[in-house]
Order: sequence, then structure tokens, then C-alpha cells
Amino acid sequence: MAGAVTAVPAPRRGQVARHEPAEGLRAHSAALLRQAERLRAGAAAPDWKGPQAEAFRRRVEALAERCATAAAGLTRSAEQLDTAVRPR
Repeated sequence: MAGAVTAVPAPRRGQVARHEPAEGLRAHSAALLRQAERLRAGAAAPDWKGPQAEAFRRRVEALAERCATAAAGLTRSAEQLDTAVRPR
């Protein structure tokens, strides 16, 4: 888990230009959700017991929750962009 970086996919070529920002936000959101799951899995994997282990797991869970919260915000922003650019 140390040093691992999650790549954020680039927008696909050929998309309608007005949807690219929303798609980018969705891609970042998905990457953050994957990272949150990796953090949770990594924190649960070690066979480490004791108060320091529990403190570590709580900190990692808090970080994973921050990733998930940010992902939800990006998804909401993408939805707002979609709504703003739809022809009337």
C-alpha cells in the first residue's frame, strides 16, 4: 500500500466537449472510491493487535471516509454540470 498511486483516467476522446468536465469529475470520483476501498482493505489485512493497531485502523478509516465524502461531492458536481449544460 505504501507508495501506491491510483491513476485517474483521462477523458475519453470523441466525447461531446460540454460533457468533458462532468466526465472528468466522475473519473476522479471513481478513483477516490477505489482508493477508499484499497485503504480499508489494507488496514484490515495486517494481523496486528493492540491499541496502536486500533488507532492506526481508525486513522485509515477516517482517511477512507474523507475519500468517499470527496467522491460524493465530485459526483454531485458532475450532476450539476450535466443539468447546467443540457439544452433547454
